[in-house]
Amino acid sequence: METLLGFLIAVLVGLTGVGGGSLTVPILILGLNIPAAQAVGTALVFVTVTKLVAGPLYLARRQVDFKVLKLMLKGGIPGVLAGALLLGSARSRALEPVVLTVVGSVIAVMAVISLCKHLRKQNCQVCSNKAHRLPWVTLPIGLETGFSSAGAGALGSLALMCLTSLEASHIVGTDLLFGLALSAVGGGLHAVGGNVDPALLAKLCMGAIPGAALGAWLGAWLPSRQLRAALTVFLALLGGQLFWKGLSVLVR
Repeated sequence: METLLGFLIAVLVGLTGVGGGSLTVPILILGLNIPAAQAVGTALVFVTVTKLVAGPLYLARRQVDFKVLKLMLKGGIPGVLAGALLLGSARSRALEPVVLTVVGSVIAVMAVISLCKHLRKQNCQVCSNKAHRLPWVTLPIGLETGFSSAGAGALGSLALMCLTSLEASHIVGTDLLFGLALSAVGGGLHAVGGNVDPALLAKLCMGAIPGAALGAWLGAWLPSRQLRAALTVFLALLGGQLFWKGLSVLVR
C-alpha cells in the first residue's frame, strides 16, 4: 500500500511539477493516520529522494542557474532550519491540532495561489535587477517548508518568475535544486529529531524511484497543464480537510 502511494505521488510530481510535500503530508495524515510532525519529516526525506531522480537531468542539460540558486539558498536554508526546529518543539499531542491547522491552511492557500496562476496563464513581469531580493523572499519559504514540507516548489518558481529573467526551463531546474536542498536539510534535521518513520519511508521510496522516472517520461506525452490544474484542486480539498480536522479539535 505505502509503496503504491509512493509510486503514484512520484508519478504526479514528475508529470506535473506539483510539490511532493504538499501531496504527501495530507495523504500520510488523513490516509495512514501518521502524526503531523512525523508526516512532515517523512515527507521531506521522501521528496529529497524523488527530486534526486530528476535533478541530474536538469544538471546535464545545464538548466540550473547556480548564481540565482545561491541567492535562494542564502535565505532558504536558515528558514528551513528554523521551521524544522519549530515543528520539532511542537511534537506533543496537545499541539497536534495546531500543527494540523497550520499545515492544512498552508497547503490550501498554496493550491489556490497555484490555481489562480494557472487560470491567468500569465507570469509576473520579470525584472532581472531584483534578484538580490531573493534571500529575503526565500527565508519565509524555507520556514514554511521546514514546518509543513509544502511551498518550496510553487513559491520558489513564483519568486523566480517575478524577480529574475530566467527562461522557463531554467526556472524549473533552479527551483527543483532549491527544493531538493531545502527538503534534504529539513528532512535531515527532522530525522535527527526522530520525526521520520524509517519503515514507512523505505516503502514510499521503493515506489518513488520508478514513479519519478515514469512521470518525467509521461510529461512529454500527456497534457501536464490540465493534470496540474486538476491535481491543484485536489490539493486544495486535502488542505481544507486537514485544516478543518485541526480546527474542529481546537474549538471543542
